[in-house]
Amino acid sequence: MDRVKTSAAASTYSAEVEGGKRFEFGKNWARFLLGLNDDRIAAAEGSLCRMLGLTTLTGKTFVDVGSGSGLFSLAARRLGAKVRSFDFDPRSVACTAELRRRYFPGDQAWTVDEASALDGAYINSLGRFDIVYSWGVLHHTGKMWAALDNVCRLVGPGGQLFIAIYNDQGSRSRRWLIAKRLYNRLPGPLKTPWAVLAILPTEFKAAVSALINRRLVQYLHSWVRVDPSRGMSRWRDVIDWVGGYPYEYAAPDEIFEFYRERGLSLSELKCKTAGSGCVEYVFVRTDLPHQPLVTR
Repeated sequence: MDRVKTSAAASTYSAEVEGGKRFEFGKNWARFLLGLNDDRIAAAEGSLCRMLGLTTLTGKTFVDVGSGSGLFSLAARRLGAKVRSFDFDPRSVACTAELRRRYFPGDQAWTVDEASALDGAYINSLGRFDIVYSWGVLHHTGKMWAALDNVCRLVGPGGQLFIAIYNDQGSRSRRWLIAKRLYNRLPGPLKTPWAVLAILPTEFKAAVSALINRRLVQYLHSWVRVDPSRGMSRWRDVIDWVGGYPYEYAAPDEIFEFYRERGLSLSELKCKTAGSGCVEYVFVRTDLPHQPLVTR
């Protein structure tokens, strides 16, 4: 099976994009594939292993919820896992399918679907996995807590859940919610000017800080180089950030409590100075309660 498209996902996605309720992340991921190389794939493999505390995924099952470019599905497959990838954005699905075609053509151990993390019937059909991975995805579903609940149900006994969720920065996060919603509702010619205005205060502070710390050249260079971790220019990252809607967020203690109540224990946390960016969590299932699925 190369690709499955659920009619519910396809029709809902199109309607949300046309109504200014959803950003098309897949357009950026298509650009990412143009610069993908072995070093970036190896870096993805390394980051997976470090957070999961493993050196190989041989013999394990892995589901990539919101696969985006497909990079981490590819990394998991190269590490030996049997992989299931799915995404709500058809261009992201196409990117993931392209990586499968390039690196594992005809592989029966890697399936790519077009589906939503909010589709309870689809989620229920997948069964349980050793590793459930969803990096920077569930806060873009429009119903984050339902999505967080659904992916939890994919984790098998002793399995791991690796997610990344935007950190709650109070009023700052609420201001970004307004900015992102407006970006997606503006007509095309006004989107770029609005992105510039929205990011200007942040970039002004960054430029001043760079000047004070005698790092202005490095700051300016960051605008012309491609980020090796994402394969995108800083400007494409700005569009990805300002346009990234739906947009939700949560404080770490909210995430801890949510999953504690569902039989999962925190095993790894990476927040650095997250600000309004993502906090990374790895949970391990210590219990397997039976609960009805949350559906769309």
